[in-house]
Amino acid sequence: MNEMERPEISIVLPARDEEASIGAVLDRLAAVLADKPHEILVVDDGSTDRTGEIARDRNARVIHHAYGKGNGAAVKRGIREARGDVIVLMDADGQHAPEDVPRLIEALAGCDMAVGARTRGSGQKAHRWAANRLFSAAASYLASERIPDLTSGFRAIRAQLARRYVDLLPNTFSYPSTLSITLARAGRTLAHVPIVAGKRSGKSKIRPGTDGLRFLLILLKVGVGLAPFRIFFPLSVVFGALGLGWYVWTYIQYERFTNMSALLLCTAVIIFMMGLVADQLAQLRRERRDE
Repeated sequence: MNEMERPEISIVLPARDEEASIGAVLDRLAAVLADKPHEILVVDDGSTDRTGEIARDRNARVIHHAYGKGNGAAVKRGIREARGDVIVLMDADGQHAPEDVPRLIEALAGCDMAVGARTRGSGQKAHRWAANRLFSAAASYLASERIPDLTSGFRAIRAQLARRYVDLLPNTFSYPSTLSITLARAGRTLAHVPIVAGKRSGKSKIRPGTDGLRFLLILLKVGVGLAPFRIFFPLSVVFGALGLGWYVWTYIQYERFTNMSALLLCTAVIIFMMGLVADQLAQLRRERRDE
């Protein structure tokens, strides 16, 4: 593509030590997008191998981080640097098929973001598939709509919309979940395109223990920040039910109202009111961001 020509599509690939796969991924992307004005932007997140060199040899724009800042940080940098009207986010490790990019872009015509939702035949290990299903169910509850694949990093989104929400994304692997829940709660439309993801080349950068715990904390943080009443109300119901149940039991046994019952019922009321206040604050933040 001519340097002065504005691309329609920006492909953003965060990459760290992916020399074994990035060359083939870039070659396939160039073939798939040969008839569309596009740019390929590789954010080299502190690689110690030839990842950046291989990407430059394929005429990709390469942005280099002096040290690893995280997968999410690389994606955020790519979103800010992209010049196209549509941004496609995908991995550089060979999991995502470049041939699926046109399907995501086509699905984007009727929505705000198209997500490549991995099907059962994808190259996920059993424990990761199960964890993704669990996280996706929790996210569906928080977002008030079905999200079949919360953690997929293969998605297409309009550049203007991506930049509006980029500052909310974490610097870790949890950025896809934050983006999906944020857009869903903001009333944006999401399309879920079934894909078959392959096995990645090389060793995964995700640490199941540390990153899994971090993911849970981020999911809770996103829920409290974007859909607080979906979290506070069930807690209020639980404490209220415990307080009422304890009262009934102690009344039957001792014919009196105990301090524990009072504490549980008061806690239920306090949590409920906190949820109301937090929900109003979340609504104000959404309205201010959409102005």
